Amino acid sequence: MALRDWVGIYLKGVAMGAADAVPGVSGGTIALITGIYERLITAITNLDPRALLLLPGAVSADGRARLRTRLVGMDLPFLLALGAGILTALVTVSRAVEHASEATPALLFAFFFGLIAASAVVLYGEVDVSTPGRALAGLAGVALAFAVAGEVAGALPHTLPVVTVAGAVAICAMILPGISGAFILLLLGQYIYLTGTLSAFVDALLVAARGGGAGALVESGTVVAAFGLGAVVGLFTVAHAVKYALTRYRAATLTFLVSLMVGALRYPAERVAENVDAWTLGSASPVLVAAVVGGALVVAVDHYTDDLDLDGEASEESAARAAGGSR
Repeated sequence: MALRDWVGIYLKGVAMGAADAVPGVSGGTIALITGIYERLITAITNLDPRALLLLPGAVSADGRARLRTRLVGMDLPFLLALGAGILTALVTVSRAVEHASEATPALLFAFFFGLIAASAVVLYGEVDVSTPGRALAGLAGVALAFAVAGEVAGALPHTLPVVTVAGAVAICAMILPGISGAFILLLLGQYIYLTGTLSAFVDALLVAARGGGAGALVESGTVVAAFGLGAVVGLFTVAHAVKYALTRYRAATLTFLVSLMVGALRYPAERVAENVDAWTLGSASPVLVAAVVGGALVVAVDHYTDDLDLDGEASEESAARAAGGSR
């Protein structure tokens, strides 16, 4: 591939990362828009940790050739270029979110409310409660998210085990069209904490590079590493489970996922209420505008992607869904 091709993949990663960094917008949808979704899913499912066994033999020319062939076969260069773009956007957007959470928290969470509410509306077509099982899945999704977004989200500590689990679950949502990984983090009460930690990690990295102390780098880096570990585990375990559920029990799974969004609206709504001293026309107007802007962003993305197949174009997956559609 030429340099311009790699730059193109990197920029597509930037677009995906920017989408994944805010609740309600899906990086998976951006991957569909830019035409790389099927390649992304194929590359992720082709990742094989056993390729690491070839590293000791890389000291020889033949060993390096075998390792290179294996990595290219897994499309790892594509994933690295895309991942670099995603990481660039995540770092940039996390700084903006951290600043907004300190300066204008009510407007930030009103914006998130609009994003999530509009996402639930545009995905309403995926909801199917025509059977008792699917109706139960919908009710369970709303109830679970409402509970987690309330007392549970506030009670969840920012410990390494919680961050690791959050990473495993969020990475799955990040690669699903229509479902936002940042939304999952918001639901678990980890979003603001992790965006702030990521910004702190980058700042500490720059300080350490200039010869400063490494204390802050170790502290924030440990959290980032825990999230990254969870993401890796999620890719090799939870992501496959989600893919299985979408293939075999598609209608019930999508109904559950969309219902999560409805129940999770409690979290940004409560954060807005906490940060508005008195509801007057002057205080309510900016909040309403922020929510409308968030909703309009999702509607705009939906408008320009309504002709895309959010389920992928592989005939094999389509056949599997057709076989499981009656469940």
